[in-house]
Amino acid sequence: MENKLRYSIGEVAKIFNVNISLIRYWENNFEIIKPSRNKKGNRIFTKKDIKNFHLIYFLVKEKGMTLKGANKKIRENKDENLKIFEIIKKLQKIKKKLLEIKNEI
Repeated sequence: MENKLRYSIGEVAKIFNVNISLIRYWENNFEIIKPSRNKKGNRIFTKKDIKNFHLIYFLVKEKGMTLKGANKKIRENKDENLKIFEIIKKLQKIKKKLLEIKNEI
């Protein structure tokens, strides 16, 4: 993820390799996604929104939860879920690095 302050809906869709329509759908179904709008009415997402999208993506796409289940999980304990997601992300990076090292041997 780039070190930008704001992202367009197209940039968000590209980050997650999904259609723009899915980003809109998640925005409408998850209260934690609250983009602002520019003068033209285009959605502007913040780093916080991107972090929340990562959590939604993890719960829905990687863990296979329903939208209802993911929403409930986020409402119950968002901070704990974000910590778990961050740990998993770090472990995935470590695994990737270890596999690279293994392939070099």
